[in-house]
Amino acid sequence: MASIPVSFEFFPPKTPAGQEKLLLARDELATTQPEFFSVTYGAGGSTQDGTLQTVLALRENGVDTAPHLSCIGASREELCNQLQGYKEKGIKRLVALRGDLPSGMGMGGELRYANELVEFIRQEFDQDFIIEVAAYPEAHPQAPNLDIDIQNFVRKCQAGADSAITQYFFNADAYFYFVDRVRAAGIEIPIIPGIMPITNYTKLARFSDACGAELPRWIRKQLESYGDDSASIIQFGEEVISNLCQQLIEGGAPSLHFYTLNQAKASLAVINNLK
Repeated sequence: MASIPVSFEFFPPKTPAGQEKLLLARDELATTQPEFFSVTYGAGGSTQDGTLQTVLALRENGVDTAPHLSCIGASREELCNQLQGYKEKGIKRLVALRGDLPSGMGMGGELRYANELVEFIRQEFDQDFIIEVAAYPEAHPQAPNLDIDIQNFVRKCQAGADSAITQYFFNADAYFYFVDRVRAAGIEIPIIPGIMPITNYTKLARFSDACGAELPRWIRKQLESYGDDSASIIQFGEEVISNLCQQLIEGGAPSLHFYTLNQAKASLAVINNLK
């Protein structure tokens, strides 16, 4: 068991080999006795069925599993049907998000923001679900500034969120500053740091640029220097992420949420270092 509560995010696999890999990662990560697993959702709900199938597969060994629920492009009726289906299958936790628009698609949908989605879930289903929302310590990439982003976050919490999971980051100060700001605004829900293990420089740089997570220059430069030496990248990544997690734990983070990319090894290595 991990020394601090942990949870893990997965994505719906697209192939039989991917499914096999997912179930293997599930079994390895379940040994840490996680609080929950979560499963991502494609842009505009493009993997909605895949999300549900993955949730059902992941929870087969007893771990509470939460689907991501996006409101972009969906009507209230569609959302209601989806939530009713989740309730009937005994799903008790959700990650409620605005969601990303598929390219070339207008805003669409009757609910435009995550706070409206949270409010809708509470109106229709009261306390049937534990609702997680997203938080952005370095500000949402589309937010004009951090103040406005924090106001948006506060609205989601006031609408009825139980807990928040952050976008991944590599600077603990960004997390602590964000937490201080939202506490000063009267928000007391747990804010769980999102952790991205480092195993591949090219993918990490691409992800970070796309989602607005800052990859500090010193990490970038060190990873670049390893070239194709994946063993050195993994070793350096493990050290950086273990130190980050240690700082977060010492600073009072309530738990850690790992973005696994359907792999267990890197997350387990970090968790073992924290014992």
